[in-house]
Amino acid sequence: MSIRIGDRIAGAILLALAIAHFIAAGSFTVAFGDPAGPALFPRIVAVPLGLFSLFLLLRPDPDVRWFRWPQAAGQFGTLAVLLAYPIVLEPLGFPLATTLATIVLSKILGGTWLQATATGLVVGFGLFFLFDAGFGLPLPAGPIFG
Repeated sequence: MSIRIGDRIAGAILLALAIAHFIAAGSFTVAFGDPAGPALFPRIVAVPLGLFSLFLLLRPDPDVRWFRWPQAAGQFGTLAVLLAYPIVLEPLGFPLATTLATIVLSKILGGTWLQATATGLVVGFGLFFLFDAGFGLPLPAGPIFG
């Protein structure tokens, strides 16, 4: 019989993060004339994260071997991208930094170069135009648009 501890540990940590984000978002101040306010996005993220964490707590998968080299290399690569992304966001700008991060993450997940590049361009530039022009959220443009 498996104790299924790995998913339960992850579920407990994610549930604590979801609750903390939901509560912390309540302390954000609302600008005059902003109908949604700054708390909306963190709470939109916190609710599905909390539901997912409850699923991990209540319906965990059987325990598996945690460390295998091909998968671990992808996980370390993903961690490196997520750590480097905020560092390069300002100097490269949102479109280019997001495009490059998405390309690398798509390759880690097994996409071809064509798929990864197409996904990176759509995500990087699509989100930039959506948030910058559509929502009026100023994002760092970088050398491409700056």
